[in-house]
Amino acid sequence: MLDLASVDALTFDCYGTLIDWERGIADALGAVLAAHGVPAPGDDALLERFARHETAVEAGPYRRYADVLGAALVAIGEELGFAPTDDEVRAFGRSVADWPAFPDSGEALRVLGTRFRLGVLTNCDDDLFAASARRLGVTFDAVVTAQQVGAYKPDARGFGVLEERLGLPRERIVHVAQSLFHDHVPARALGYATVWVDRRAGRAGFGATPAATATPDLVVPDMAALAARLSPG
Repeated sequence: MLDLASVDALTFDCYGTLIDWERGIADALGAVLAAHGVPAPGDDALLERFARHETAVEAGPYRRYADVLGAALVAIGEELGFAPTDDEVRAFGRSVADWPAFPDSGEALRVLGTRFRLGVLTNCDDDLFAASARRLGVTFDAVVTAQQVGAYKPDARGFGVLEERLGLPRERIVHVAQSLFHDHVPARALGYATVWVDRRAGRAGFGATPAATATPDLVVPDMAALAARLSPG
């Protein structure tokens, strides 16, 4: 059970938790495949392929996220037998700005912000996250991007930076995320309490994230349920 009396801040993963990156990725990849006459293998199969290539690129030397996406698209093209154009690679890398927010994210954040300080730890570039933040319509108390720390989760470096910017020990922070692999595994290893926003509840597989196992303190299906559980009154 979460002891809310001792919690001052909620920190969030952005993509998959607040922004519907699976819809955004599937739509952007599907458009490229269609342009090359390649039959789409189905959203989940496409997302699993994306997860494999994105993770491999992020595990290497640091590259900006727009370039990570572009490299993942090139690798997917090699597997499926086509070569994306330079313009398609650039556009896919910038497509993050077009990925939609989940309908419940903005209002849930506003409600939670009346009780908690809000932070973000995201595997993204500063400018791309800024576009997503505008979609959410919420100002966060602290934002840490992969670009700022030169590393992608599950690398744990960003958690320490976020603690410093919030000015709080991890015992007074709860980390909220969809991805077990990127967020819950490192956060639990560091001693954080975590909430799993299980956006894929009832669907097989892990979608756009690699398979992983973790034990969060609380599981909710969406941000609206979290706000209802933790909001004042």
